[in-house]
Amino acid sequence: MHLDPAIDGFARYLATERGFSANTVRAYCADLSGLATFAEERAVATVDGLTLELLRDWLWEGTQAGLARATIARRSASARGFTAWLTRDGVLPSDPAVRLRSPKPGRTLPRVINRTQMQELLDRLEAAASTGDSGAVRDLAIIELLYASALRVSELVGLDEGDVDLSRLTVRVTGKGDKQRVVPFGVPARSAIVRYLQTARPALASAGPARTTSGTTPDGEAPAGAAPAATAGTTTPEVTRAGAAGSPTGRRAGRVDPAALFLGSQRQRLGVRAVYRLVAALLEAMPGSGPAGPHALRHTAATHLLDGGADLRAVQEMLGHASLGTTQIYTHVSAERLQQSYRLAHPRA
Repeated sequence: MHLDPAIDGFARYLATERGFSANTVRAYCADLSGLATFAEERAVATVDGLTLELLRDWLWEGTQAGLARATIARRSASARGFTAWLTRDGVLPSDPAVRLRSPKPGRTLPRVINRTQMQELLDRLEAAASTGDSGAVRDLAIIELLYASALRVSELVGLDEGDVDLSRLTVRVTGKGDKQRVVPFGVPARSAIVRYLQTARPALASAGPARTTSGTTPDGEAPAGAAPAATAGTTTPEVTRAGAAGSPTGRRAGRVDPAALFLGSQRQRLGVRAVYRLVAALLEAMPGSGPAGPHALRHTAATHLLDGGADLRAVQEMLGHASLGTTQIYTHVSAERLQQSYRLAHPRA
């Protein structure tokens, strides 16, 4: 079997039988496409040419190119999953990646915004929203909900109006593996969402492109004259062939969708890229290192919950983590911040 159709079949297996998210399938496909290119450069075009030595050489090339340990570890996992699937389906007589090893990915502490900085950020958004600008009102509701409920950006843009229960202060989200959970939010987030639903969303639902406070149109398009960027609904060929484009629920950004909670231009569901641009613009001038995307707000919310005395398992449930170990990284964040405060404040530190 040629490598390309084999990768397509593996992508369909991940999306349909394993229920992996579109982003996860896309990552596997990108890794395996790189492996296919590497193999073809060495005159290997079929799956039976995959050997342990070839796979090791592929990982070594990535290491020499300066790829991060986490990337090498992900590549190794992609290869092992691929060859295990081929072996299980009888395409390969034995699994060449059984003894493939990779470095353990180094775990870095996530970026966390302190309470004062977070309040200043929300105050700036509130001031912009008070002008009545539809994009600014929507941006405030987005940030309030991301911070209040510690949502993933894919979960946020996948929300429908019916997913929000304003009376119970909860939102129903569909996370990784198409798993649903109900997450609480606070009164400030409720106020921001109500204002958005009453004023901004009707305007966005009936109007064309409009500028937002972050300098983009509501769907994340650059101002006129700027270089065009890929849209949030764009998928890689591998994912499209696998039938796994969009979110697990089929709520793909870029489609005209009257049920969508957050709208971009021309009544389309707001895209992931638009939210990334919004958060990056807000965090750009803020002190701190690390990624400046929406996940920083998820990290911040989780850390602030634990700082405030929330139970670790309750935070795990709120974040939608399958493993408690994933949630425990936020206890490390809290511990490090405590140590920093101790060193700065204690006279005998």
